[in-house]
Amino acid sequence: MSTYLLVHGAWHSGQCWERVVPLLASAGHRVVAPSLTGFGDKAHLLSPEVGLDTHVDDIVGLIDEEDLTEVILVGHSYAGLVISSAANRVPDRIAHLVYLDAMVPEDGESAADVRPVTKTLIDRAARSGSAWRIPPMPELPPPAGLFGVTDPADVAWLRSMLSDQPVRCLQQPVRLDNPAANTIPRTHIHCTVGMPEGITRRPVPAIQPNGTAAQVWELATGHDCMITMPVELSELLLKLG
Repeated sequence: MSTYLLVHGAWHSGQCWERVVPLLASAGHRVVAPSLTGFGDKAHLLSPEVGLDTHVDDIVGLIDEEDLTEVILVGHSYAGLVISSAANRVPDRIAHLVYLDAMVPEDGESAADVRPVTKTLIDRAARSGSAWRIPPMPELPPPAGLFGVTDPADVAWLRSMLSDQPVRCLQQPVRLDNPAANTIPRTHIHCTVGMPEGITRRPVPAIQPNGTAAQVWELATGHDCMITMPVELSELLLKLG
């Protein structure tokens, strides 16, 4: 049995994994899909003080409280920064890092550094009446949709779980100064359909930090593949368990 810890991205909540959790659990694995501070059942905690460090504390605290070991730590989108910093703090608890259509930072980088278009969202918030929070991205015509979701029923469901994203989450830098974290194997899963204009993905280096060849898988769907392709995503994740 493996332990899958699924970390949602910006604006989302742990509810977005609802279709994936039972598929992994039915294969005999433990699955944990929390909402980060300010989202889902913790939406009431949304504040200007919530930042990347808050969310790293959420994940590290959960790993410690639940005494999780050999964790397959999956980070979607913004949560690529969260899982990177969490692994830096507790590398002995992490068996594998999965960057799911995610930001992959270097030491000292913020989300705004990894994905420069994020700076536009921060600047727009600064000109608004609530400079510390950024509303969810708007729905775009297919195939981009709402975070890559285009089915009307799924869009409505997704919209029901979205919250504003604190600007501080996108400005705080990751801390990646623990050499032990570099030994953790990594897998990158890229969603290849409907990437909005202006958003680019960094190439994955051919060699991972642990010296092995990069492992990159693709799903022919939009950004929120846990909603649009839960079965196919689960099949990929189960290869790591």
